[in-house]
Amino acid sequence: MGYFDEKKNVDEYISMAEGYEGKALIQILKKYLPRGSAVLELGMGPGKDLDLMKSFFKATGSDLSDIFLDLYRKNNPGADILKLDAVSLKTDRIFDSVYSNKVLHHIPEDQLIQSYKRQKLITAENGILLHSFWKGKKRSEVFSGLYFYYYEPDDMKAIAEKYFEVIETSVYSEMEDNDSFYILMKNSKK
Repeated sequence: MGYFDEKKNVDEYISMAEGYEGKALIQILKKYLPRGSAVLELGMGPGKDLDLMKSFFKATGSDLSDIFLDLYRKNNPGADILKLDAVSLKTDRIFDSVYSNKVLHHIPEDQLIQSYKRQKLITAENGILLHSFWKGKKRSEVFSGLYFYYYEPDDMKAIAEKYFEVIETSVYSEMEDNDSFYILMKNSKK
């Protein structure tokens, strides 16, 4: 059973994440993708970023938590959402972009590599990938029963460039100064 398979954990997360969303990250996607592009969000949680993307992109949300998926479906009947594990990504669909906001830091590096390999297969050629992470030299910790794995931008770039063309990495502040970074990549033919 995963952390977000318990309603109390989902409720706690929704409360903690109040006031946070990926508007700035989505603006970056808009620079690289035309209106109507098919974007898959990994780990949509309560769906804040998915809601922001739906007005511009053909956005598909995904999560492994049935609780998050059911909550979103209840408020958005007919929404395009999938139950997906962020590592195995078992779908036959191809997307113009894959996006996540502070999701892939919940998996260890070996699983992150597996996720990147799968993302390469489900992202169109020349498609765009954008993922954000917590920044830090500390490798991992457990916080309230949830695992967090930390990276530095250069370390993430070294991992990602084995599979994608890295367009940029940039550090930004979310809860503390310079506590986060994103990596923007292109699925160019290799």
